[in-house]
Amino acid sequence: MRIVDVPIDKIYVPAAKKNTLDQDKVVELAEDILENGLQKPIYVRIGKDRYVLQEGLHRVEAVKLLGETLIEAHIVAAQRK
Repeated sequence: MRIVDVPIDKIYVPAAKKNTLDQDKVVELAEDILENGLQKPIYVRIGKDRYVLQEGLHRVEAVKLLGETLIEAHIVAAQRK
């Protein structure tokens, strides 16, 4: 897997993932990222003109809260069904 900087505004979050968002966790994580940096990249797959979030919703929201425009991400292959 490769790690790349992904524009946050190009990340699509599926509705099922959005429902799991805990704003208190986002604030706590943002504080940790501010002190220690992002320790674990998110996981995305390449979709049509965007990246589809696979893992790391709270990290994405925390980095957004900090005003960042890019986030480190692992690019993963789409699963075949």
